[in-house]
Amino acid sequence: MIRLSALLTLGLLAACSSSEPAAQNSAQAQTVATTLPVVITTTKGAHRFDVEVAQTPDQQAQGLMFRKSLADDGGMLFPMDPPRTASFWMKNTLIPLDMIFIRTDGTIAFIGANTVPYSREPVSAGIPVAAVLELRGGRAGELGIGEGDRVAWGGCAVPGEKRVTDVNFCPASAR
Repeated sequence: MIRLSALLTLGLLAACSSSEPAAQNSAQAQTVATTLPVVITTTKGAHRFDVEVAQTPDQQAQGLMFRKSLADDGGMLFPMDPPRTASFWMKNTLIPLDMIFIRTDGTIAFIGANTVPYSREPVSAGIPVAAVLELRGGRAGELGIGEGDRVAWGGCAVPGEKRVTDVNFCPASAR
C-alpha cells in the first residue's frame, strides 16, 4: 500500500512537471502581449523587428524561457527604466539568442551572440543600459549588426505609423 502511494505521488509529480513549460509558455503569451517595432540602423541600412515587450518584473524574469522558436524579425525587448547594469542568463531557454545591450544614447554597447541554451553563465555589457533586445541566435551576425549601431523603438522607430504607446525610445543621437 505504501509502495502504491509512493508510485501515485511520483506519477502526479511527473505529470505536473512535464506540463510546466507549456503552462508557462501560454501564461507568458497572455502576459507579454505588447509588441513594438524596433529599428536597428547599421552602415548597411535600417532593419525593422516587431518584438514583444517585457515591461513588468515578472515578464522580464520569464523572458523567452521555454520558447521553441523565434521569428527572424521577432524577439523581446527588456526596457530598463531607470537604466541599469543588466545581467541575463539562459536558464530554461531552449534556443540560442543574440542579446543586444543598448546604451542610453541608442547605440549598441555589446552583443552576446548565440548564447548557449540552458547556460547559467551571466551575459552582461558591464555598464548601465537603457534596454536589452533578444533576437534569434545568429540574427545580428546575419544582418551585420554590431557594436555602435543605433537602435530606436516604438513611435520613434517608425514615426510614419503614428504608434500610440508609452514605450518609446527616441535617443537624440539616433535620429
